[in-house]
Amino acid sequence: MKIALVTDAWLPQVNGVVTTLLELVRELEGRDHEVLVIHPGQFKTRPCPGYAGIDLAIKPRPFLSQQLHEFSPDAIHVATEGPLGWAARAHCRKHRLQFTTAFHTKFPEILKAALRVPLWMGYALFRHFHKPSSGIMVPTQGVLEMLKKRGFGQLRSWTHGVDTDLFRFYGTAGLYPQLENLERPVSLFVGRVSYEKNIESFLQMDIPGTKVVCGVGPLEASLKARYPKVRWLGLLPRDELAKVYAAADVFVFPSKSETFGLVMLEAMACGTPVAAYPVDGPLEVLGTPEGHKGGVLHADLQQAFGSALKVSRAQARERALAFSWRQAGQLFQDNLVAAKPVSR
Repeated sequence: MKIALVTDAWLPQVNGVVTTLLELVRELEGRDHEVLVIHPGQFKTRPCPGYAGIDLAIKPRPFLSQQLHEFSPDAIHVATEGPLGWAARAHCRKHRLQFTTAFHTKFPEILKAALRVPLWMGYALFRHFHKPSSGIMVPTQGVLEMLKKRGFGQLRSWTHGVDTDLFRFYGTAGLYPQLENLERPVSLFVGRVSYEKNIESFLQMDIPGTKVVCGVGPLEASLKARYPKVRWLGLLPRDELAKVYAAADVFVFPSKSETFGLVMLEAMACGTPVAAYPVDGPLEVLGTPEGHKGGVLHADLQQAFGSALKVSRAQARERALAFSWRQAGQLFQDNLVAAKPVSR
């Protein structure tokens, strides 16, 4: 099958959406599908207002349409709601082609936090964007139910996976040079240092040991100044990141607006248990608060941290193994629709 994947999130960006799509492409190509990725690196770009590190394509539609026409895909998937997503949407509507979309990120919440755009307005815009889609792929049941209540249709479940070879299991906290002399326990956060991550809930916790943050983002400078005792590692290659996960005692995930939370799976794959709030992403990754595995969910994040210290590393790894890219790739493939003209 020839699959066109259109995304505003791609290398050199570093985030969960990019990682998910890279793994997806690798899985699809391993199934002998031919994948065309249309991404911002093929266009002139400008920085995303209020969100440093994200570049947006400028006037992408002519070249994007040319690429789609020449590739003649069997299926078209629009992964993001940025300029490339809108251009692909317009192309498909003009030529009456069926296509699928995905809801990876709660951008209305980000718009509210960063630019004070009311939630109803953000979701109205996104509902309009996804309305022509023949299938909106959603990573968790909680997000699916939320979107259904907000008037979204054609919703389809699509869970994600984790590379358990790259993120290898360590039965005891591994050694990493920058962390080996720190006071234990080591609590770790990995992700964008940005508005939607609710990172201060982690930084403000009164817990023993050392807090470590791995990531960059628009709030990095101000938070570094306010929390000088935190060990800030910045952005690391993924093979190095795997060693950092393995060297931590607990992975703390403070976000309340995540659609999934791939970093939790990566941490658990290395054997590091997770402490998180009982919200959409963590509920999918760890399970219900009553039957969670691989970590602890609690409305009091500090209490979740204390309990997560008692979770075995083997149990964390076992939970991560339930999320394979083989399964995720098959779900994605099953959700695709033929990119054939349809009558209006």
